Amino acid sequence: MFQLGRQAMKKSDADLQRDVQDELEWEPRVDHADIGVSVTDGVVALNGYVKSYAEKMAAEHAAMRVEGVQAVADEINVRLSSDGKLADHEIAKRILDIFEYNVLIPDDGIHVTVDGGWVKLSGEVEWRYQSDEAARAAGKISGVTRVSNGIVIRSKSSISDIRRRIEDAFERQAGLDAASVTIATSGHKVTLGGKVKAWHERRLAEQAAWSAPGVTQVEDRIVIG
Repeated sequence: MFQLGRQAMKKSDADLQRDVQDELEWEPRVDHADIGVSVTDGVVALNGYVKSYAEKMAAEHAAMRVEGVQAVADEINVRLSSDGKLADHEIAKRILDIFEYNVLIPDDGIHVTVDGGWVKLSGEVEWRYQSDEAARAAGKISGVTRVSNGIVIRSKSSISDIRRRIEDAFERQAGLDAASVTIATSGHKVTLGGKVKAWHERRLAEQAAWSAPGVTQVEDRIVIG
């Protein structure tokens, strides 16, 4: 009875603001002192400054973890210290070096350009995880203020069993009610629908869909409520 009562209660914006602030304070990768949090109708807006792009991403992910959050608008700016202001060519060289030694990132097919600390990735890979890993690796480099991931997924896998593989992946996710999510496929594109209780369930569903062999595009229409 107590659990049902908790699920039925919807957090107020003030409650969500407090919970997000607490989560940012708890997250060891984030210095929350210069981050402001506001909430409107369940949508969290993050503002302020951090010292690295990796810290900016950690703050965004921390906010997404909070139950009741509908969406996150990340307006945090990266303010580099004097030690972090590397030249663009130095940033590009460090990114390429990391790519070379990271077994999850293809040796070729990805192109890197840097303009004022803004990293732009382009090219083609076969799997979504390779694109995601490239963006994560680039974001960890000192001096990076922003990462735009324009890498295209060009899968060679068969599409015949995409739906089944996604359904199997949903069943394996402990934090996801698989019955509440619908799956529609059109070629290599997957459209997710239905309704889940929390933001993290929606992310689990989307990640599971992207992990299926042959998927090159996921449209997430899942509603939170």
